[in-house]
Amino acid sequence: MTESDLITSKDIIEKTGISRATLNNYIKLGILPKPIVKRPGPEEKGVKQIGYFPVDVLERILKVKLLKQQGNSMEDIAQMFQDMPDYDSGSHIKEDSGKPEISHPPEKIPVAKAARRISDSELHVTIADINSPAYMINHNFEIEWINKPAEEQIFNHNIRAIIDVESRNIFKLLLREEQHHHFKNWMESVVMHLTVLQNHLNEAKFRRIYQGITDSEINILTELFAERNGASREDLYHLPATIVKTDNSRSSYWVHTMSFREGTFFVYVPTDSINTALLDMLSQRGRIINELLKNRMPTLVSLCVLIADLQDSIKISAELLPAQYFELINELWQSVGPTFEKYKGIYGKHAGDGMLYYFIKKPGVNYLMNAVNCSLEIREVMKELSSKWRLRKGWNNELFLNTGINEGQEFFGTIRSSNSIEFTALGDTINIAGKLSDLAQDGEIWTTKNLISRLTQEERRNIRFGIHQENQTGKMFIRNSFSRISDIIKQENLQNRHLSAIAGLPITEIKEKVSQGLELQDIGSINTDG
Repeated sequence: MTESDLITSKDIIEKTGISRATLNNYIKLGILPKPIVKRPGPEEKGVKQIGYFPVDVLERILKVKLLKQQGNSMEDIAQMFQDMPDYDSGSHIKEDSGKPEISHPPEKIPVAKAARRISDSELHVTIADINSPAYMINHNFEIEWINKPAEEQIFNHNIRAIIDVESRNIFKLLLREEQHHHFKNWMESVVMHLTVLQNHLNEAKFRRIYQGITDSEINILTELFAERNGASREDLYHLPATIVKTDNSRSSYWVHTMSFREGTFFVYVPTDSINTALLDMLSQRGRIINELLKNRMPTLVSLCVLIADLQDSIKISAELLPAQYFELINELWQSVGPTFEKYKGIYGKHAGDGMLYYFIKKPGVNYLMNAVNCSLEIREVMKELSSKWRLRKGWNNELFLNTGINEGQEFFGTIRSSNSIEFTALGDTINIAGKLSDLAQDGEIWTTKNLISRLTQEERRNIRFGIHQENQTGKMFIRNSFSRISDIIKQENLQNRHLSAIAGLPITEIKEKVSQGLELQDIGSINTDG
């Protein structure tokens, strides 16, 4: 077990609010493992030794709190945990926090036999088996997974039928008039979500928290934000919640939340019932997030698709030993990977020796220019990589990524493979980007008129794009212009005949960035801007 998998007794007390005496009692009862006692890190000044526990004890302590609130005695709770293994260390945390000592493990306190205990046979519960309200919210405050009890009992709305992800914004849903008519205490639910998500919120952010928010809704969020519990926690909450409907029916829960890199998971555990299998599942963070990612709702999103294929990959692979070719491909990925990450590209599976990335429209993110700027920077990265391999191999081959970019609205979701979860989108947007990549040669970047037209005038001024046209003196580059694919194919090889399916599509070639404030017209080009 690595250092990152451990947590100190001091951190446990701070995060959970239990006392040191309670922590010791949980160890005596066998609810928590005995700690490893060793020298602390440099951040723990003045302490010679401190106890370390596996980090998942935080979830176990929360589980104990839930079981206690549901009327279980400590003896019964301890019996449920009696099979949990201990570390080999015989250490124990003493009350004297200044100088922790190593002692022999105390004798087990006898406990009354409970009706049942937590066992391995109960570990097969999945998020699909949760029969109380549950959902996950991403960092844009949009619901990405939800079960039917949450739709019925928390929102009174078919959330899974909403295909537009922005319309699944949690605050947009909670501020609906329909929500107010159905739930008497809807404001309490808003405050609870503001409390849990407060580390990602501030008053300035409310104006753009979702598209179409009104001034009155901004005022409501601002006022309720001031009422939240300001003591934020890093990754988990355990809060009481009562849902009161307009017919005066009530449902009481403990809302258990946990935060992941991908978002925040909410589970409403009824206060009047016990589900030890569910509680046990909630102690397994890795398993939960994997289940959530596998079951994300497909979402209709606006996106850019960038597909880039390595030119002459078959020829290059024939000229290199297999080990060298794989080295080249791996180095290619290592070289361009940081650029895709910089521009918030999401990797998608693509056949062959190329790559496919999605750029998703999100609040505050210019997904169109991210895709364009990413493609231009990647071309510069490829020039450096190509020079390196020419010097190394002494060959004349140039390494090019031929790129196609397209924009549209498609369903975006996940597909399970044997060992991983893959993001994918289906539709013509992706197919057209692939065909534009096929059309490109020698590192060209082709995109559609539709994408360019969605850029602002200022953004269009910052890139040089257009097409080449032949005249009596040769080829002339016409800036800010487009051509149908059918007109371009006539001038090219027969290998591009497969593009005839989109022959009428107007496209343009993106050449380079234009220095800010400069509109220099290069020799041999015509600017068609009026």
